Amino acid sequence: MNVNTTTHKQLSQHNTAAGCYAPGGRYPLPSSVLMTVVTARAAGCPYVVLASPRPAPITLAAAHVAGADIVLCVGGAQAIGCMAYGIEACDELGAAEVPACDVIVGPGNKWVTAAKSLVNGYCGIDMLAGPSEVLVIADHTADVEIVAADLIAQAEHDVVARAILVSTDVDVIVKVNAEVERQVDCLPEPNRSTAKEALTQSFSIVCKDMDECIAMSDKLAPEHLEIQTENSQEVADRCANYGGLFIGTHAAEVLGDYGAGPNHTLPTGGTGRYTGGLSVFNFLRIRTWMRIDNKKESQDMVEDSVRMARLEGLEGHARAAEARSLTLTPAYKKANNGSN
Repeated sequence: MNVNTTTHKQLSQHNTAAGCYAPGGRYPLPSSVLMTVVTARAAGCPYVVLASPRPAPITLAAAHVAGADIVLCVGGAQAIGCMAYGIEACDELGAAEVPACDVIVGPGNKWVTAAKSLVNGYCGIDMLAGPSEVLVIADHTADVEIVAADLIAQAEHDVVARAILVSTDVDVIVKVNAEVERQVDCLPEPNRSTAKEALTQSFSIVCKDMDECIAMSDKLAPEHLEIQTENSQEVADRCANYGGLFIGTHAAEVLGDYGAGPNHTLPTGGTGRYTGGLSVFNFLRIRTWMRIDNKKESQDMVEDSVRMARLEGLEGHARAAEARSLTLTPAYKKANNGSN
């Protein structure tokens, strides 16, 4: 953009080194490898580090397919520290150098989240992820078997996961609860025990109308929001706060987990009110610059800057602007002349 022969530009520039964390606790999560590493590569990051505790063969395969440069077989706070501060190469152990990462992304347990909060500022992070959650808005048209299956799918993630049902129809809630009990008993272990414990802290909300359903959802700002209602698109269009939105019976949240629609690294714990899911933008930096070639044409900006600086009481700023003026004598010259 050119204004009075002043050139202004804004550039997006990728980070040099990206760190990606993939959990490996109850289940191997190669999907998290793909969601983070592929996104970093798509942004143009030339070096990508993946950390995952006790990576399963499928996790290592995903790292290869996604294009990770190095895999750290370590988890928790130690992994975040390694990626944030880097590791020197050790020839005796055959260990390669790990560069300090400019940004660290990916979900993890409370120790990972705590470590990310500590290094935030030294390097960038995507978000402070909490327990996974889903909220389903359902009315009398919802398929209770599908709603129950989606709630259970979220509950099996972790014992602290939350599955929330919001509906205008009490009968739907009663039927979904019965269906959840039936389906969860069919799960293998450890999925069944994990889901059952998570369901003890999950809940349903009965609302008087769809407006109240939407208001409740926006207040909670869930990580995953499913709309299983009549006129689902209209309802979805009125929802404002969420991580990922899944509209209609066929748009299962689990499809989003594995590659359809939003990145599955999403804001939790109500943070969807002010931030969104992982994307290439997490690996890009905005750079702005300006150049002035015509001193005469820039005088309006110079004079505006002098006035604004003095209104703020920043005399040094004002004098730096005056030094570029064709009509104003810089105050430091006046001061020097007066002293002579």
